[in-house]
Amino acid sequence: MCKQALSSFNYIPQEMRAYLRNYGYSFSKRACEYAVSQMKRKNNATGKLENIEPYSKDKAEELLSKNGVTLENNVGYNFVYVMNMILADRWKSSVEDELHLCKAVKDEIDDVDGVPESVFRCWITKQEDKGIPIPWEDMI
Repeated sequence: MCKQALSSFNYIPQEMRAYLRNYGYSFSKRACEYAVSQMKRKNNATGKLENIEPYSKDKAEELLSKNGVTLENNVGYNFVYVMNMILADRWKSSVEDELHLCKAVKDEIDDVDGVPESVFRCWITKQEDKGIPIPWEDMI
């Protein structure tokens, strides 16, 4: 059983409450697309930040299947967000190929002492830390 998160004592806007009633602390398709659209990767040739070429749910599922990786604890679009986050932050650095990308997604999603909601909660916290408001009304 999950303990109540400390963030539950924060002010929660009405639109966020509506989102949580529908999806809980997990990524919906719209929320995932919004979050992934903000992901950037440094181009080593130019030194500039560039948007990533995002993986869709279908492409992510195809890649996992091709590499024999099965997720046990995924909820909603959480695995799609994680795959794109790893592409943005670790691709060709600590994650060198598609097999290891899939394994890294599994490690995050199926973390034995983690909770499925941690991926979404982490994203919310990062947005708050950066001072970026989340357009909850667009996610419903």
